[in-house]
Amino acid sequence: MENLGPELLKLLQIIWINLILSGDNAVVIAMACRGLPANKQRSGMIIGALVAVALRIVFTIIVATLLSTPFLKMAGALLLLWIAVKLVQGEEEQGGHVKETDRLWHAVRTVAIADAVMSLDNVLAIAAVAKDSTPLLIIGLAISIPLIIAGAALIMRLLAAFPILVWAGAGLLGWVAGEMFISDPWLVQQLGPAFVHTWELWAAGFCAALVIGLGYVLSRRAHGKPVEQEA
Repeated sequence: MENLGPELLKLLQIIWINLILSGDNAVVIAMACRGLPANKQRSGMIIGALVAVALRIVFTIIVATLLSTPFLKMAGALLLLWIAVKLVQGEEEQGGHVKETDRLWHAVRTVAIADAVMSLDNVLAIAAVAKDSTPLLIIGLAISIPLIIAGAALIMRLLAAFPILVWAGAGLLGWVAGEMFISDPWLVQQLGPAFVHTWELWAAGFCAALVIGLGYVLSRRAHGKPVEQEA
């Protein structure tokens, strides 16, 4: 009973940290599932959230030691940039010929890849609280599942009402990618922590602008294809 107080405090800390760090996950889940048929959206959000939390548990347990590996964050940032641009393109693509089941699992796959990349920066904070208590870690993250789903559902409604928010969400993913790229251990060692800290916001802003700009160009090009074929 004496240990119940500290353990409960750790559990609350894990839940709180995961909720703060899962804002990006809710955005990814909402953006990936927004194009699904209405009867598939709930399934997509639930499966996506389950995948996100499962990956968070796995990464928290085994990836913490890999974050010091040079170039790992760089590779993750580039992958996240690609995902962000693909999500923006999804706003313009017509996918009526794709089967609903294929679209559902495509959305879940997108969530899985994005969460795997974005979890690299999140696992250390949660692992620091849980320390050696894997059951405490799993319980804390599992409790967060319904809250992540609720956040994704709210964001999806906003995306349907205000499509411009899709671009804002993609920009957010680009921002995260920029922060991840410049904080790679190899860059920190080469440039120094002070330099990286000074330029972190600039790198994040540049990558956010890159995603939006590249997404805009590709969307205009996609719109131009039917016009050229018609001519």
